[in-house]
Amino acid sequence: VQLQASGGGLVQPGGSLRLSCAASGITLKDYKTGWFRQAPGKEREWVGSIFSGGVSEYAESVKGRFTISRDNAENALYLQMTALKPEDAAVYYCNRIAIPWTWGRGTQVTVSS
Repeated sequence: VQLQASGGGLVQPGGSLRLSCAASGITLKDYKTGWFRQAPGKEREWVGSIFSGGVSEYAESVKGRFTISRDNAENALYLQMTALKPEDAAVYYCNRIAIPWTWGRGTQVTVSS
């Protein structure tokens, strides 16, 4: 299993970014998957999940601002982030929720003016 997150970058507070996660070796729609993030000096934290059926759930800190989606044809996961705050800055990863696969390379999100 290989997971590759991309789409990070530098954005001003209040801005938006869309992260992508490409997967190989597994079919994402068969699992509950989602996004995690890790800021410097902090533990990795859960951001949100999407169930096999497409229902999503989010951490309170991002609810209403972030949206997870999945493209089954592309076997890809997405994280649309809006109204970004400095505290959203972190390395973002995608993975299975219950039993993570090997962590892939994350993508850096920096929120700064």
